[in-house]
Formats: sequence, C-alpha cells, structure tokens
Amino acid sequence: MAKTLVVVGAGPGLGMGVARAFGLQGFQVGLLARTKGKLHTMVGELAELGITAAAFPADIRDRDALTAALAAAGDTLGPIDVLEYSPSPTGPITHAAQTTVDSVTAQFELHVLGAVTAVGHVLPQMLARGDGTLLLTTGVSSTIPAPFLANVGMAMAGLRNWAHTLHTELTPHGIHVGTVTIASGITPGGGEADPDAIGARYYSMYQQRNRVEEVIGDLDAFRSLVAQTGGHGNSPTPTNTAS
Repeated sequence: MAKTLVVVGAGPGLGMGVARAFGLQGFQVGLLARTKGKLHTMVGELAELGITAAAFPADIRDRDALTAALAAAGDTLGPIDVLEYSPSPTGPITHAAQTTVDSVTAQFELHVLGAVTAVGHVLPQMLARGDGTLLLTTGVSSTIPAPFLANVGMAMAGLRNWAHTLHTELTPHGIHVGTVTIASGITPGGGEADPDAIGARYYSMYQQRNRVEEVIGDLDAFRSLVAQTGGHGNSPTPTNTAS
C-alpha cells in the first residue's frame, strides 16, 4: 500500500516542492490550505506527474476545520505516514517595540496552535503503528532574533523548541520529528533554495531519520543583516521563507 504525505499549509513554492519530492517516490499526497481553487490547481499539476493527490480545504486557524480536513485526508488516502507543516506567515508582521497581544496571538494561532492541532490528530495513530514522521517548518527568526520579525519570531521559536522536544520524547517510540529552518527566499532555479531542491532535503530527513534539524540558507548572512541594520532592516517577503 502506498504511503501518504499530508502537507498542511500547502502552497506553490515550498509545499509543492515537498509534495513532488515525496510523490515521485511513490507517496500519495494530501494538500491542505485555505484556498480551494489553488489547491485544485496544485492537485492537477501533481496528477500530470503521475502523483496521486487530493485537496482538503481548511483554514488552519480554525482548529475544528483543520482536524476535520486531516480526518478527511486519512479517510481518502489512508493512514498519514508523514505530516509536513509549513503555513506562510499571514497578517501584520511587527517590530519588537510595536508588538501587541493581538499581533502575537495571530502568529501563535497559525504556527504553534495549528501545529499542535495537526500533530495531535495524527500522532495517536502513528504511536499505535510505532512509525511515522512529523516535519515542522520554521523560518530564520526561529533561530536568530530579528526585531523586524518580532511577533513571527516569537511563534517560530516556540514551534522550533517544541519540535526539538518532540524529537527527544518520540524517537524511542518509532516517531521521527524534524524541523526545517528556512533561512532563504524560495526561488525556482535558485540552487539550494529551489523548491525541488528543498523538497529533496525534506525527503532525505524522512528517509535517513538521523537528525532533528535541517537549515536551508545562510544563518550567518541573516545575522549580519540584523546587525548591520540595527534590527531595523526591511522585513523579508512574508512567505514561508526567511521569516
């Protein structure tokens, strides 16, 4: 029976790179995001490559809708073997001194509470099987404090911390948890930043199961940017890239 990957927060860049990498290795692919039309376009593109894929529209911030979409993916494609979580940051991205409760809450709902909801749904079945993979994506602000990405960084750092603790706790139970830190813009034809090159890195983590974290891009370059601008540099484009 074919294994199943579900990409939560699927988009045409990173999400599709991961979907192609796994799909071309024989995985069925479930794509979960808010916009139904975009999802169906991506399903069609995967079908042209011979990849079995299906769309499951849901707003990730709506925890009941997210759980229902994941349940539908399991019913349609079978048990979820690999969960990849990578929604793009949305909503206002605030500097440190301008961060508010509302701006932080919005990012935590998307990046942390959404991930906790998704993992909470798939993990019991993975534990019952003694096998499974959870891949949780963060941006560079999860690792390097950047004042111009303050509210996103707070959420990303929380997600990265949780991924590391899950890895430690679940490895003895046959569950591999990894986090991927994207410290680069995602650009077709951009070397290691190409979506398919990134997707291959995710597949390597799944296949080798020997590391908790993968970094794509140059952390030192971003650290230098923050230092040179005094933390007031222009925020990177808010995709699931260098945020």
